[in-house]
Amino acid sequence: MPARPRILHVIDSLDLGGAQVVLWNLLAHADRTRFEVEAACLHGRGVFWERLVATGVPVHALSPHRLLPLYVPALAALLLRRRYAVVHCHLLGANLIAKPLAALLGVPVRINHDHCNDKLADPRRWVPAADAWTNRFSTHVCAVSESTRRFLVAHEGVAEARTTTLHNGIDLAVFQPRPEQRAAARKQWALAEDAFVVGGIGRLTYQKNFALFLEVAADVVARHPQACFVIVGTGEDDAALRAQAAVLGLGARVRFLGYVAEMSALYPALDLLLLTSRYEGLPITILEAMAVGLPIVASRLDGVEEVLADGDDGALVPPDDREGFAARVGEFIAQPALAQRYAAAALTKVRARFSAEAMTRAVEAIYRKYLEPAKWRG
Repeated sequence: MPARPRILHVIDSLDLGGAQVVLWNLLAHADRTRFEVEAACLHGRGVFWERLVATGVPVHALSPHRLLPLYVPALAALLLRRRYAVVHCHLLGANLIAKPLAALLGVPVRINHDHCNDKLADPRRWVPAADAWTNRFSTHVCAVSESTRRFLVAHEGVAEARTTTLHNGIDLAVFQPRPEQRAAARKQWALAEDAFVVGGIGRLTYQKNFALFLEVAADVVARHPQACFVIVGTGEDDAALRAQAAVLGLGARVRFLGYVAEMSALYPALDLLLLTSRYEGLPITILEAMAVGLPIVASRLDGVEEVLADGDDGALVPPDDREGFAARVGEFIAQPALAQRYAAAALTKVRARFSAEAMTRAVEAIYRKYLEPAKWRG
């Protein structure tokens, strides 16, 4: 074994997603005086490849395409060659493949990082049982929210003692209020200076429910002429959502911005974050919006409620409540002082509790708990 324990993070792909952001933060904030850290993606490179490489951490691409399962022998060869002390798995594919393989090849510590309690919502009926089976090979399971941790214990049979709630964290040096950049950001994205801009950020998939986002947009712009909406992200629902926006007559009142590499440059152009998801673990987007000083209207979901308190630092609405979402957005448009109060409270909370640095140190404490020999513990 090397003088420092060697850690390998394994993730399905480096496409757009919250798990990829978490991985990026774990690599960027790793204590490299104590750990030798690497990452591997099972297939493709994706939009996060360059970001991970820029951290200076070795990144391994195991197969060019998900339908070409070269990643199985490639991962086995990598594990044998590099002799990792810890394999830390993110997302379903990594848990199904990397964790059992790591156990078979004698990697002493296998970590499952569970980013969302979405297993029962997955249309593939085999997923919950398969995920539960792979957790037999987990030394420890990190859940991004307490609700996700409870789900794993109740539905997947993971022992309480082998679980930890590990809230996501963000880079607070990158995400912070920048009102002086508002005018330039509005100009960059061709947004009117006097508009009230509502942002929706995430993958364009069933989970994120941007169909509801557009319905809410139609209701809000009918009552508040100064409102406009932007959708940031890519995904399988893109064409259907654009067609829906046309049917709703939203026209220029909604903009599809696609993938935005540097969200910190876009946030100053926004006035509010709207999250209409059907289910979540602990959304990175909410933490970023809190850190840049935006008021937030979001689905009342277990993981979201661990971050935002309705009526204090966020406005929470039952999922699928179109009228409720439109009403809460309208409140913030009509009452700027209310929006500022919520945003200030949220900013204080995120700075105190949700830093990437704290998240990374907590992960490394779990590594040290299990690693042998004892000299590796600190």
